[in-house]
Formats: sequence, structure tokens, C-alpha cells
Amino acid sequence: MGANSSIPLFLETAMNEPEQTIMRTSLSRPQQLLGGDREMVIMAGLGAAMMAVSVMTFVSFVLAIVGFWTIVIVLARIGKADPMMRKVYSRHLQYKDFYPAKSGVTGFGKTPKRGWR
Repeated sequence: MGANSSIPLFLETAMNEPEQTIMRTSLSRPQQLLGGDREMVIMAGLGAAMMAVSVMTFVSFVLAIVGFWTIVIVLARIGKADPMMRKVYSRHLQYKDFYPAKSGVTGFGKTPKRGWR
């Protein structure tokens, strides 16, 4: 046993190790639908349904279905590369004036808007 005989050996080693917390992946995983960003897939389906129903011909239904699945395939590839791509790109657009893509003397862009407060 260890130096103190009142503490069992298995408790003595457990007290020296850091505590480990279980992180469930279902809580931190981004929500995807058909492999792509959920909101974008729903908007693509809504646009395809509006296109198909507004014209009401067989050709419009076929074009809507083909167009929808083409967009879903592209969104699935984007979702596989980076599931948070839509949020990152919208943040990029939001801060575009603040962080111009220039360096040196020409790097000074517009002054940022004071609307962030």
C-alpha cells in the first residue's frame, strides 16, 4: 500500500489523475438534412416546389426535381467539407468592410460602421 494505509491503492491513483468528462457528439454536431445545411436544403426544396407548382406542367416538375437534387448534391459536398460553411460565409460578409483583403499601405479600407453596439 501507499504511505497512508487508510486510503486504498486504487483511490490513491484515481485522485492523482484529472477528471474526465464525457462529451456527447449529438449535442455538438451541426444539424444537417440530406447531408447539407438544413436551412439551405429546405429553401432549395421550397424553391423547387414553387417552380413546379407555378407552371404546372410535366416539364416543370421534372426540372424542379432535377434542379432540387442537383442543389442537394452540391450542398452535401459543401456540408462534408465544412458543416458550418453558411455561418462562416455570412460572418465573412458581415465583417468584409472591417477586414479588407489587402496588405501594406493599401490595407486601410473603410471605417467600420458603428452598428455593432
